[in-house]
Amino acid sequence: QVQLVESGGGLVQPGRSLRLSCAAYWFQIAAYTMRWYRQAPGKERELVAVITDVGGTNYADSVKGRFTISRDNPKNMLYLQMNNLKREDTAVYSCNAYALVGEHPFEYWGQGTQVAVSS
Repeated sequence: QVQLVESGGGLVQPGRSLRLSCAAYWFQIAAYTMRWYRQAPGKERELVAVITDVGGTNYADSVKGRFTISRDNPKNMLYLQMNNLKREDTAVYSCNAYALVGEHPFEYWGQGTQVAVSS
C-alpha cells in the first residue's frame, strides 16, 4: 500500500531542535516534489517547506533560516531539520508527495506527527 509515514515529532523546549523524517513506501519519491505542511489547532494548514525533484527548495517566511528540508532519494526519505524552535511552531506536521504525469496528478499524504514546543 502506497503511504508516507512521518516520525520524529515530540515535546521540545523553545530554542531546541528536532528532525522530522518521512518514509515513503511502495513508490519512489525521486520524481516527486516533496512538501512539509503543518496545522496548528484552530488554524489553516500551512505550507512549511518544499523541495523539488531536482533539489530546489523554498520555505515559509516564518521558518526561513531555522528549518531545512532535504531528501535522500536512494533511501526514499524526506527530512525536516528544525532549529531554534518557537512556541508558534507547535503543530501537526505532515509530508506530501506530488507529481504530475501528463495530465494525471499523483499525490500522497502522511498521517502527521505532532510537534509541541513548550517550556
